[in-house]
Formats: sequence, structure tokens, C-alpha cells
Amino acid sequence: MSTDAIVILRDDHKEIRKLFREFEKAGHDAHATKGRLVKKIIEALTVHTYLENECMYPEVRELLPDLEDDILESYEEHHVADVLVMELAAMKPDDERFTAKTTVLIENVDHHIDEEEQEWFPKVREELGRKRLQEIGARMIELRKKAPTAPQQPGALKKAVHAMTA
Repeated sequence: MSTDAIVILRDDHKEIRKLFREFEKAGHDAHATKGRLVKKIIEALTVHTYLENECMYPEVRELLPDLEDDILESYEEHHVADVLVMELAAMKPDDERFTAKTTVLIENVDHHIDEEEQEWFPKVREELGRKRLQEIGARMIELRKKAPTAPQQPGALKKAVHAMTA
């Protein structure tokens, strides 16, 4: 397994997109299949965004201040995905808007992945180089071991924010 941070994130992207395609191929009335896939999507996205938010983005933000706007946009895209994930986690697969909400999540995350892979990753690779990306990747591998696999509930999130600002 590579410890290159970008390779790790791209591998996550491939797995997430594979789950997206499986969801899209599931039949209209395949509630059980869609429910199982959404649980996997939520877990994969929760872990992935945790790694980016807690490791990759802060490192890049510190080392490459020119990418500040890209990173801030990525944080906001993660926020939108987090809201959708929290709402989906509280829904049942046969809820009227379950498929529609999942489709919106897929569209948003696909856009985010495209931007990262086509615009952001090449800049980061060029500026940071292989050694630094391997160092960041090694930290990400360690962080993955304690990454949450389910979205934070709003109450827990409020408490965490309050604790950080108190």
C-alpha cells in the first residue's frame, strides 16, 4: 500500500464512486439494496472527509497558502455533504426522498472529487513533492484507525464546537 497522501485519497475516491455506481444501478424498488449501499457510502465518506479535514487540508493550508481559497471551498463542500449524510442516516430506504437525497449527495461529491483530482491534486503534488506527500499519507494511515465511521449527531457536534471555543 502506498503512503502517498494523494494516492490514498484517490483510492478512497475510487471506492466511493464504485458505491455510487452500485446505488445508481439498483432498481427503483430495491430499498434493501439501496439502504445497505447508503450505509457503506456514509461510512466511506465519513472516514474520507475526516482524513481530509483533520490531516490533508490543514497541512496543505499551512504549506501552500496560495491554495487557501481551494481549501476553504473544499471545507464548504464537505459541510454540504455532511448535512446530507446526517439526514440520510436518519432516513429509511423506503422514505419518499431517500433516493433523491442520495442522488444529490452523489452529484455533489462527484463534483468535489473531480475538482480535487483535476485541479487541486496536481498543484499539491507539484508543490509538495513525493517525500512530503508520503509523510502526510503516513499520518493519514494512522488517523484512519481512529476515524469516525458514522456522522456526528448535531448535539455532539455542537458540544465539540463549544468545547473548542470555550
